[in-house]
Amino acid sequence: MKINKLLSALALLPILSGCVIWSFYPFYTEKDIFENDILTGKWIDEDSLVWNFIHPIIKNGSTEIMNKKVYDLNLTDYDNKNTDYSVNLFKLDNTYFLDFYVQQIESLPSTQSKSDVTWWSLHVMPVHTIAKLTMNADTLNISWFDIEWLKNQLKEKKIKIKHEDNGESVLLTAKTADLQKMIRKYADSEDAFKDAVKIKLVKSK
Repeated sequence: MKINKLLSALALLPILSGCVIWSFYPFYTEKDIFENDILTGKWIDEDSLVWNFIHPIIKNGSTEIMNKKVYDLNLTDYDNKNTDYSVNLFKLDNTYFLDFYVQQIESLPSTQSKSDVTWWSLHVMPVHTIAKLTMNADTLNISWFDIEWLKNQLKEKKIKIKHEDNGESVLLTAKTADLQKMIRKYADSEDAFKDAVKIKLVKSK
């Protein structure tokens, strides 16, 4: 099956269009993430989509512990449908990045019924996507690592990194260490990171 079919879940999401980079492996390691409340709260973007970031609760026997190194993001779209992500905020050198990993999608392709959800789910491969994060008071700027830019760099052999390209979609298959070398090199490139989404805080934790 074609890669773009396997990754069709992300194509349904309003914030992740065909301009983002898909990776089989995460862009962060455990040593890159840290406890923080930078994203915590409810945010709204310029298209009125609601982003709700919370820290997940981990149960350890009878004890519940908040994991402040990780975020759960619930994104509500135009039709009040929800998508849940695991989001890891990490820092490389002096730059913040976000690694998105889809957890659950409420909406289904228009050709599928709810009774087909199990079969449909078997044909969806969750992947990681990356964005650069910059902050200004109560506004966050989320800039996606651009896939068209990457395709051109790969074609011109300016970037050499393990990937699969079926002519329609590109899936990075490099391990995390190699992924980080790439994003470190182009962290300040306005061509590599573009299509920024601005989200404004409407309710803190």
